[in-house]
Amino acid sequence: MEATTSTTLNTRRIVIAGVLGAISILLGWTRLGYIPVPNLAANATIMHVPVIIGAVMEGWLVGAIIGLLFGLSSFALATIPLFKNPLVAIVPRIIIGITSYFAYAALKRSNEYLALVVAAIVGTLTNTILVLSLAGLLNYIPWELMPPILVTNALPEVIIAIILVVAVVTAWKRIETGSVQAKM
Repeated sequence: MEATTSTTLNTRRIVIAGVLGAISILLGWTRLGYIPVPNLAANATIMHVPVIIGAVMEGWLVGAIIGLLFGLSSFALATIPLFKNPLVAIVPRIIIGITSYFAYAALKRSNEYLALVVAAIVGTLTNTILVLSLAGLLNYIPWELMPPILVTNALPEVIIAIILVVAVVTAWKRIETGSVQAKM
């Protein structure tokens, strides 16, 4: 699909970036983006999933824009010092869209489903690893807590992201290609 390789913004891409960015913001603002799980952080997040979906569907630039919107909302809605730092709240979220897109693009011709799964994994781990690395470098979290946080946070977030990304992108593409028509 040529549309995913272009770095230009057209009306469709701007609208998709806005809608998925708004979904990400809504997930954070309403706290619906946090799923309680028994781990050190007490929650798994799905707020990065719209970033991954946008990147896969419309390219790295759209993914980066949605990530920027996610990061700005994370910064604005921060309740803990870690996310009141714009470097931590914003930069990793922008990079989610870029890494997700390139992971997907590298595999989509050989296996679409595998490409979606890998994009979900890469995007999720980009967020988790970059946030935790910055938290350690900036002395918000001790380095010795990183491995258990990484394992207990990343695993549920990766599983949830895979399910949502594969389901949403597959449905979206079927509707766009006309292979499935909505019933009323």
